[in-house]
Amino acid sequence: MKTKLVLITLLVLFMPGIHSNAQTTGKKILVAYFSHSGNTRAVGYQICKKVDGESFEIQVVKPYPADYNTVVDLAKRELKADYRPELKSRLKNIKQYDVIFIGYPNWWGTYPQAVKVFLSQYDFSGKTIIPFCTHEGSELGRSVADLKKLCSKSTILEGLAIRGSAAHNSDDRIEEWLKKIKMIK
Repeated sequence: MKTKLVLITLLVLFMPGIHSNAQTTGKKILVAYFSHSGNTRAVGYQICKKVDGESFEIQVVKPYPADYNTVVDLAKRELKADYRPELKSRLKNIKQYDVIFIGYPNWWGTYPQAVKVFLSQYDFSGKTIIPFCTHEGSELGRSVADLKKLCSKSTILEGLAIRGSAAHNSDDRIEEWLKKIKMIK
């Protein structure tokens, strides 16, 4: 009986297609995201599931207002003043990750200041960073250029921009993008 169990276990372990893409590539993946309305969170969850990554939600201590116009005005003021909101938590060990997906809503052409704070807290040297954002017309804006400046010792792969209104139904588009950047087969 023990021999059969060992053989079955070995068979399952070494059968092609059983392991996730992340495991077969040997890369440890983090999907970190900031989400105000839930759209970026939805995209982040879909990515995390497909790449077998770990997720981390970037959250601010003082939540942003729910009203769209109010949050847009506040985001503009924060960006202009280079305001650094306090984050609720930190990752214990960024060094364990090889690939970091970083997600955010596009606010005023770039990522929110909360994402800037998150990115400033860690050393991403030698890491692969993959941006994704939700938007309502501005796509990735200048966020990738800003990301390259802030994480200059990282490899930045092609990002993905998804309209917020399509965030909850973007599974096929996300899968196509992940295949294109060779994160899944």
